[in-house]
Amino acid sequence: MEKHELVIIGAGPAGLTAAIYGRRAGLDVLVLEKGIAGGQITVTAEIENWPGTPMISGEELARSFREHAEKFSPKFREAEVKSISIDAGKKIIVTDKGNIEAESIVIATGARFRKLGCPGEAEFTGRGVSYCAVCDGAFFEDQVVAVIGGGNTAVEEADYLTRFASKVYIIHRRDSFRADRAVVEKAMSNPKIEPVWNSVVEKIEGEDMVEKVVIKNVKTGECSDLSVAGVFVFVGMDPNSEFVKGLLEMKDGGWIVTNDRLETSVEGIFAAGDVRDKFLRQVVTAAGDGATAAMAAYSYVSEQLHLQKVLFEPEKVVSFFYSSIVPEQIKLATDIEKMYRGKVVLVDGYKNKRMCEKLGIDELPRAVVLNKGSLVQSKKILSFQDIEELI
Repeated sequence: MEKHELVIIGAGPAGLTAAIYGRRAGLDVLVLEKGIAGGQITVTAEIENWPGTPMISGEELARSFREHAEKFSPKFREAEVKSISIDAGKKIIVTDKGNIEAESIVIATGARFRKLGCPGEAEFTGRGVSYCAVCDGAFFEDQVVAVIGGGNTAVEEADYLTRFASKVYIIHRRDSFRADRAVVEKAMSNPKIEPVWNSVVEKIEGEDMVEKVVIKNVKTGECSDLSVAGVFVFVGMDPNSEFVKGLLEMKDGGWIVTNDRLETSVEGIFAAGDVRDKFLRQVVTAAGDGATAAMAAYSYVSEQLHLQKVLFEPEKVVSFFYSSIVPEQIKLATDIEKMYRGKVVLVDGYKNKRMCEKLGIDELPRAVVLNKGSLVQSKKILSFQDIEELI
């Protein structure tokens, strides 16, 4: 079975940034992607909040991400990940092209547009119902369309659709949009856009193609028909995390839970970008996640795996865990190293929290005695003399 130090699942902004940082750190990196590299931004018409670039198309930005990553020569492979399993401590990625062992994994699979779930939606998908204005907007030249949703994506895509459509309704269940003020002001100044407040889509109808939507006013309960040729749905996102369901801790909806180092509930597996539970899902935050996750993976590969070998394989090991942000503990570690060089393994517990958790260390400084990975003794250390009896 092939093995890599870092396998990145997904090649959107988070995954490609992780590839750049992983390769710059010297890791052997494999990127797995089942579709076109770039993720959701490839179907975004214009991006105006990427720092340093006032306006760029999503396709252009995605291409620049890929070209930048390629300069550092990670391996790319088109494959669909079916699951991840832990077998005798080894992380095994099961794909439709075979299994891969990874020392560390970054999950950057992003999220997908949520479906309405109303009658007619599935039937007319591809025949008037769409989830991508950039992909399908041009098919509705001089026609009337409806956009469903009230967030940034819905309002921005409605504005984009006015390039083709003669009129764009924005159907929203509330009486105001949730989108950013600047986005709303731009859209509402467009004479082709008309909001339909306090309304939800009950049904999508037509013969061969979409002809109308049945909408319901959530305040009055009244239903009415709205004649449209196209329906563009932007009512939120769902994470692409099904393949690790039951393996990783998740929030409701399948969003992967991480800490500030983007570590998941399974050691050596990290999550970055829109797939994880986070406050803001934007290209810039996804890229930042990718950098953090890659460097955390590097730390794990270089430190954690090395520590496991040093601490858990010998018959007897005495190790001193300290905090590198507490001056007194740094001095104590220095004294111990001078006095017992070669006899005590020093571990920065502040940087290696997972190892502390594994050994039940909840307070620093502390020394432990291990025998082939089994904890024999644990003792709080106040001076270098306190460690003498453990050696």
